[in-house]
Amino acid sequence: MIRRLSDLWTGSPLGFWLVLAACLYFVAMAVRLTVIDVRSHLLPNRIVFPSYAVAGVLLLAAAIVASFGESATEHTAAAVLFGVPGLGVVAGGAVLWLFYFVLRLIHPPGMGFGDVKLAGVLGLYLGYLGWSHVFAGTFAAFLLGGLWSLGILIARRGTLRSAIPFGPFMLAGAAAAMAMVPA
Repeated sequence: MIRRLSDLWTGSPLGFWLVLAACLYFVAMAVRLTVIDVRSHLLPNRIVFPSYAVAGVLLLAAAIVASFGESATEHTAAAVLFGVPGLGVVAGGAVLWLFYFVLRLIHPPGMGFGDVKLAGVLGLYLGYLGWSHVFAGTFAAFLLGGLWSLGILIARRGTLRSAIPFGPFMLAGAAAAMAMVPA
């Protein structure tokens, strides 16, 4: 995300500010949802649902604005997919929501519907950057959650049936992918 921001600064200052606003919103949302999920194992709709609108509008606008600043040969997968600005944002949100929804259908006790709803928001952010980010963010979430669960088992603080809040790991995985995977 940082590299994408630097590219936008030179190519599309308005796109830069839109993406920066989306990133700042992500940080505020992530902190609030992490605290709430750790305390209550809930991801409240009053935070998740508005996040679709905020992230969607900011990231779609950034993709469209950035597409005007690039020549036809310079379009990246993050900014434009199949020639349509912002399709990566929408597709990332839809694919990640669907993936988590299928996981919820397969094993309902293993994942709450709040996680499914949050996945769509994270997919918007990761889809803006590209498919490698969607995959990396999802993988990182399950890796971090698995390591945490393993630590709980080793420390004998829980069992295989213990419930852990997965939202913080989803948010951390998405943040790690945005920060570390090259755009």
